[in-house]
Amino acid sequence: MGNKIVECVPNFSEGKDQQIIKLISDSGRGIEGAKVLGIEPDADYNRTVLTLAGEPEAVLEAAFRIIEKASMTIDMRNQNGEHPRIGAVDVCPFVPLEGMTMEDCADLAKRLAKRVSSELNLCTFLYGAAASTPERRLLSDLRRGQYEGFQERLENGGPHLPDFGPSDWNDKTAQFGAVVIGARQILVAYNVNVDEKDAVAARKAGSLVRASGRLMKQEDGRKTRIPGMLALVQGMGLPLEAHGISQVSMNLLDVEVTPMHIAYEAVKSIVNDHGIETCGSELVGLVPLAAMIKSGQWYAPKDCEDENELVQAAINGLGLSKLSPFVPEQRIIEWALKQEDLE
Repeated sequence: MGNKIVECVPNFSEGKDQQIIKLISDSGRGIEGAKVLGIEPDADYNRTVLTLAGEPEAVLEAAFRIIEKASMTIDMRNQNGEHPRIGAVDVCPFVPLEGMTMEDCADLAKRLAKRVSSELNLCTFLYGAAASTPERRLLSDLRRGQYEGFQERLENGGPHLPDFGPSDWNDKTAQFGAVVIGARQILVAYNVNVDEKDAVAARKAGSLVRASGRLMKQEDGRKTRIPGMLALVQGMGLPLEAHGISQVSMNLLDVEVTPMHIAYEAVKSIVNDHGIETCGSELVGLVPLAAMIKSGQWYAPKDCEDENELVQAAINGLGLSKLSPFVPEQRIIEWALKQEDLE
């Protein structure tokens, strides 16, 4: 690896068909200077989170090939799942790791968005630090209406059109939808498992912990918002039918501000008040070592300073191996970069 290391996390809208998942994931391999660090399909969400890291130009090429392969293998007209999405590759952020600035990542995002639109004739949006206007910074705003509402957005025109690519609804757009490409700081996708099938307590917890809180309405149409408990957290509760449980699915936008153990304990306290237990949690994608250490310091004995022991304390305290084994050598960014590429 060179002196500059960037992470890229394409999320594509297939989490069930293993053959398609392998085809798309394998398209990002074999590029000198880039490594596939993680492949995490979720059948309930019908979504796979793919994590790449390496030298900027190599990672840019890998991301393009992944989007290209997804455009050939996923048909959004037949896709459904629990997770919000606007296209076959829903979102593709670049994240600065070593020797990279946010401006560097924004440049990569813009170059990729232009290339995807020009070479593949696909709709692309820019978000985060790469956004073309302040109003387009949030992924949730660009994805509003999801794939099902995208045709109407194109036909209505106005300020909601893609940054690049076609502005009309054609067969290719109908099949792929759009992809949102951007640059952001490290985001930890973190889900707390709730031992209930119907997600009643999970949905309550999601609306209470997320930074945006709850929107309250009066019968006469007046609205006000009650802020949530946790800063820089996006969250929602939903059922996981395959496991017979529910989850509070969260994006921790800054784990320095809201660490994983704070998010976990907050959800636990809320659902416990409703007579429901948590049953561990899970990480989607990879996590910085510092985030694991910080949570490990909460669950480990007070005087513990050993890095490996702190990581294990975080795994145990957060219940990260409840649904599937959590292998730190594969899931912690700094440790995964030292391993051989996944087969």
